[in-house]
Amino acid sequence: MNQARLCLSCNEALQGRTDKKFCDDQCRSNYNNKIYSESNTYVKQVGAILKKNRKILAELNPTGKTKILKKKLVSKGYNFEYFTNLYQTQTGKTYCFVFEFGYLELANDEFLLVKREEN
Repeated sequence: MNQARLCLSCNEALQGRTDKKFCDDQCRSNYNNKIYSESNTYVKQVGAILKKNRKILAELNPTGKTKILKKKLVSKGYNFEYFTNLYQTQTGKTYCFVFEFGYLELANDEFLLVKREEN
């Protein structure tokens, strides 16, 4: 008994080749877009947070090195849970970086903002 083959996108009966999975290019595109969208939602959300964090650090540090209070970062919407890498100095200080912009937490809710210069 032959079972009807169905399109993976719209569930319509398929005609033609036995290895056919979609009725047309539109269904193939819709199916792949849905799969891609669902699997990358988290990545897109994290990317948006990192982009915002980088923009905030760049905006508050136009000279490449400056001190700022934590409340200024918070008021701009900076999310301290997301960064791209850590850099530890020989003296044990740890800088958090969002791409080329970073910060070092100092005393009294003060932060040193820095920009890494590419070699």
